[in-house]
Amino acid sequence: MIDFIQIVTTTDRKDLAERIGQTLVHRRLAACTQIVGPILSIYRWQGETESAEEWQCLIKTSRERYAAVEQAIRELHTYAVPEILAIPVVAGNAAYMQWLEAQVADESGQTQHD
Repeated sequence: MIDFIQIVTTTDRKDLAERIGQTLVHRRLAACTQIVGPILSIYRWQGETESAEEWQCLIKTSRERYAAVEQAIRELHTYAVPEILAIPVVAGNAAYMQWLEAQVADESGQTQHD
């Protein structure tokens, strides 16, 4: 069985969030990227409390694709230290999980796990 994860990242621009989502799905690194926002983020940066309007990306993929997803986000992102968090999926709709698996398979239909 494939282990699925949801990766979370945030950006300061909606168009960048969309570019990240489009790139990940196009490269078959993610089955789906949902973009939520704007959201308000409050955080500490370089010793100061900051706040910013951001767009959150919720990226559905397999654990095996994590490194490639992280690399792609880093290539596209404008932040010096982008949020990239992987959260395990412990359960889900079986039909959705089958769809997710098919979407992150390579062009031949094989996942890295196969």
